[in-house]
Amino acid sequence: MIMTKLLCFLLAIALFQQSKFVISRREQVTTPPLPVLPLPSYSQLKWQQRELIMFFHFGVNTFTDSEWGTGKESPAIFNPVGLDANQWISAAMEAGVSLVILTAKHHDGFCLWPSKYTDHSVKLSPWKNGHGDVVQEFVNAAKARGVDAGLYLSPWDRHDPRYGHDLQYNEYYLAQLQELLNRYGNVREIWFDGAKGSNAPNMSYYFTEWFAMVKELQSSINLFSDAGPDVRWVGNEKGFAGSTCWSTINRTSLSIGNGSIVNYLNTGDPKGTDWLPAECDVSIRTGWFWHKSQSPKKLSKLLEIYYNSVGRNCVMLLNVPPNSTGLISENDVQRLREFRNAINTIFSANLADNCTIKASSQRGGKDGGFGPENVLDNDHLWTYWAPRDGKDDENWIEIKGEDQEGLTFNVIRIQEAIGLGQRIKQHEVYVDGKLVAKGSTVGYKKLHRLENGVINGHVVKIKITKSRAPPLISSVGLHFDPYWLPKNGR
Repeated sequence: MIMTKLLCFLLAIALFQQSKFVISRREQVTTPPLPVLPLPSYSQLKWQQRELIMFFHFGVNTFTDSEWGTGKESPAIFNPVGLDANQWISAAMEAGVSLVILTAKHHDGFCLWPSKYTDHSVKLSPWKNGHGDVVQEFVNAAKARGVDAGLYLSPWDRHDPRYGHDLQYNEYYLAQLQELLNRYGNVREIWFDGAKGSNAPNMSYYFTEWFAMVKELQSSINLFSDAGPDVRWVGNEKGFAGSTCWSTINRTSLSIGNGSIVNYLNTGDPKGTDWLPAECDVSIRTGWFWHKSQSPKKLSKLLEIYYNSVGRNCVMLLNVPPNSTGLISENDVQRLREFRNAINTIFSANLADNCTIKASSQRGGKDGGFGPENVLDNDHLWTYWAPRDGKDDENWIEIKGEDQEGLTFNVIRIQEAIGLGQRIKQHEVYVDGKLVAKGSTVGYKKLHRLENGVINGHVVKIKITKSRAPPLISSVGLHFDPYWLPKNGR
C-alpha cells in the first residue's frame, strides 16, 4: 500500500514537471508585436491590394462632346447602338483590374438605369427602344467575369427641379441610392464628391444619412469621398499622391467639397486617428468623357502616374471612357495592354530573391519567426521582418548579391505590414555604402525609381531612420524598369 502511494506520488510529480515543461515551451513562442492604431478594416485591406482600379465615365456627355452637361440635354441623344459591357470588362481585365466603377448618374442628372423617380433616364432614350439598362449590363458583365463593381451617383444634379431644396432633393437622392444598392447586387465601392459649378443653387447634402443608408444596405462596401469614411480623395485629378503619404488622417478636419484641404488630403497625417487611405483618380485621356479629338496618354506618362500613386501607398483609379458607340476605343484598349505588360515586365522578377539577407536584429531571435527572410516570400501583409523592441536601435535590412557581377536594377520596392498599422516615417537606401534613395512614408508600397537610372552593386541596405514604433517590413524588391530613361541618368 505504501509502495503504491509512493509510486502515485512520484507519478504525480512527473506529470506536474512535464506540464510545467510544456507550458514553458509555449511561453517561449514569440508573439507578434502590438499593432499601432489606427488599423485598416478588412474591406480597406482588400481595396489596397487591388492597386489599380478603373472608372467608366459614360452618359449624355459622351454624345455632346462635353465634360459637364447642362442638365437640359434630351434623352433622345443617348443611343450607344453597339454598347457591349463585356468588352469594357475585357479591357479592364487585360489591364489587371479587379474593380470597375460606372457613372450611374453624372452632374447632368441623366440616369443610366430606368429609375422610377425620374424620367430623365435611359427609358426615354431610343437605345433599345427605352428598355435598356446600362447599370444592369455593366454589373452583369462584371459578375460573369469575376470582377467587382462600383457606382458613382453625382450629388450635383443640374436637371432635377428638386435640386436646391434640401429636404426634397436629399429624399430623392436617398431613394436613388436605395434603388441602386437594392437592385444591382453587391457593390464594392461607391463614389461621392462635392463637385459643382460656381452658379449652382445652394444645397446641403445629408452625407451622414446617405452614408448610414449605404452601410445599412451593404456593410462591406467602401465609401469614397473627400472625407471618407473608407477611402479618401488624394486632392487632385493628376493621379499623384504626396511624396509623404499617410493612410492615417483626422476625419474631423475633413469636409466634402472643401478646396482648402487638398494638401492635407494629399499627404495624410502621422498623428491621424482614422485609417483613411487615398485613391488617386486620373483619366487615360485629357477629359473624363470620351471625345473624338483626344488620344490616350503615353505609356511613359501612365507609368509615371503608377509610380506616384501605387508607389506612394495609394490605389490608382484610371478612367477609361466608352465612346459613343458604347465601346472602349481600340487605341485605349491597346494602351491598357501596353500598361499592364510594362508593369508585369518591371515587377515579375525580383533580383533580391537570389540574394542572402540579414537584418540589424529580429524579434524573438533566430527562431522567433520574424526574420528578414520573410520579406522575400509571397505574403505581403501577414509575414514580415520585425526587429527587436528598442527605441534607440538602428533598424536595417541588408541584401547581398551572390553573383560576382553584382545586382543591376533601377527600382527599389519596400512594403510595410500595414495590417498592424503604418509606422515608417523616414528611410534611406544605400548601395555599396552610397546613398541612392531616401524618403519618408512607406505604407503598403513604396517604389523608388532611381533618379540617376540603372545602378550596379553588391550590397543593398535599407535603413529605417524614424518610425512610430518598431518597423515591420513585409516585402522588399529590387527590379529593373527598361522603360525608365531619366534625363540625368544613363
